[in-house]
Amino acid sequence: MSWVILIVSGVLEAVWATALGKSEGFTKLWPTVILGVALVASMGGLALAMRDISTGTAYAVWVGIGAALTVAYAMIFGGEPTSIVKVLLLLGLVGCVVGLKLVDTSH
Repeated sequence: MSWVILIVSGVLEAVWATALGKSEGFTKLWPTVILGVALVASMGGLALAMRDISTGTAYAVWVGIGAALTVAYAMIFGGEPTSIVKVLLLLGLVGCVVGLKLVDTSH
């Protein structure tokens, strides 16, 4: 269950990071509200997951999921330039996150 919580928390990291950009310095209400809710939920989920998953692995997975989804969202919807190299690097990042899950020995 800790891994599910960690993955959801990583997705929520991408949500709050994207909302942070859309809040335009906290001047827009709804992106700021979304940022706050997603940030608290993401950090709370990370903390819960770290009860059973080592700190280094949990943090790396959380950041990796959040970073990959944030960049992917920006490439699809936000005007971030897309290239084959960027896509391959994102796939490599996702592969590393999966690899960390596969080699994790904590229960």
